[in-house]
Amino acid sequence: MRFAIFIPPKDFKDESLSAIKLVFDRWGVRYSVASYAANECVGYHGAVCRPDISAHKIDTNDFDGIVLVDGPGIDEMRLYEYRPLLDVLLIFNQKGKYIGGINNAIKIIARANIVRDKKIALPKDEEARRLVLLFHGAISDKGTELSNNIFTIRDSAGLEQQLQEILQQFGAI
Repeated sequence: MRFAIFIPPKDFKDESLSAIKLVFDRWGVRYSVASYAANECVGYHGAVCRPDISAHKIDTNDFDGIVLVDGPGIDEMRLYEYRPLLDVLLIFNQKGKYIGGINNAIKIIARANIVRDKKIALPKDEEARRLVLLFHGAISDKGTELSNNIFTIRDSAGLEQQLQEILQQFGAI
């Protein structure tokens, strides 16, 4: 399997990115980090990450899925309103590929209008909850939810274990 890991150009949640990479490395899931930054991205706690590819160049044929990393940068840059990112998610969804979001990154998935009748883990972010309901998603009380091709994780606490469980559910490990 191969995943794109999308991070905001600034203020992504460092620990979420680290946990995703750790789990993917542990289970042999190949990945490329993508962002809209031309150079380095800087995390909320100061981690620096140079994206492998520009998010503009994500070819859905090269990946089995995409994971959206949470963090204040999602809201600061209003990425849930950025049409090119929403269009990438639409294409992933049309092809039945996996789409994952953590906490406030769930609002990007909701704004892509691909959550109708899908169970979505109850996000901590109030605006994300509102958008999930607005776009007819079904909010679940669970911290982790896999509904068809969309997986959502409430927050980054225990992310390694939650992501590993999701990978097992769709047979990646």
